[in-house]
Amino acid sequence: MENINKRFLGVILDIAEAMLNCGAEIDRVEGTVARMAKAYGAERVNVFAITSSIVVTMIMPDGEARTETRRVQSSGTTDFKRLEELNKISREYCSKSFSVDELEKRFKATDKPISQAKYYVGSVIAAAAFTVFFGGALFDSLFAAIFAILICIFTSVSPKFCPNQIVSKFLCSLIIGLLICAVCRVFPWLNADKIIIGDIMLLIPGIALTNSFRNLIIGDTVSGLTRLTESLVQAASLAGGFMIAIALLGG
Repeated sequence: MENINKRFLGVILDIAEAMLNCGAEIDRVEGTVARMAKAYGAERVNVFAITSSIVVTMIMPDGEARTETRRVQSSGTTDFKRLEELNKISREYCSKSFSVDELEKRFKATDKPISQAKYYVGSVIAAAAFTVFFGGALFDSLFAAIFAILICIFTSVSPKFCPNQIVSKFLCSLIIGLLICAVCRVFPWLNADKIIIGDIMLLIPGIALTNSFRNLIIGDTVSGLTRLTESLVQAASLAGGFMIAIALLGG
């Protein structure tokens, strides 16, 4: 029984970590873990989660207490499709619990790679649309779409050589900014500022920033301040990269 409890705790920590990495709010993660543990049969559950760590203590009716801590290496990304699937698993388990093996199997089934085609198409459409929205011309939006593809390529390969999101976004904004300014020097009828605005929208951590304010409002002060600080520093690194590019080559 002890080994089963240990396995179950490991699986719900996997689910909690995946939810954080998908962009879930802290209270959603804590609530999901607590409800699933009680559905499993725990008499008392204590859950503490922040953006970089999760601690769960599960006390069974026989008095056995098991605590496990999980270090979350990366969070703040967005994958609402997988988050919806994880929520569905938790609801199904709470309504009618099933074996740990089945729970683990369903969890692993959610770990599917994001469709690169949809990712690229969505980024291209978003960059082009934001460029037009902020006053860019048709050709500005076309070049913004082209640079959006380069951003997608960079963000896909950057974790392999630069896992730090702050440094990665700074390098991405600097390189893309230099390319935009260089192209606009060759084609002076393009508006560099409009292209930059359209492309920078792909990199701004908007959802993480929104979640940080939500966490602060509902009382998760530590998590809210941590995520808010991360979001602001990432935004500053983005602005710094583009500002350096404009200072070097002009807009």
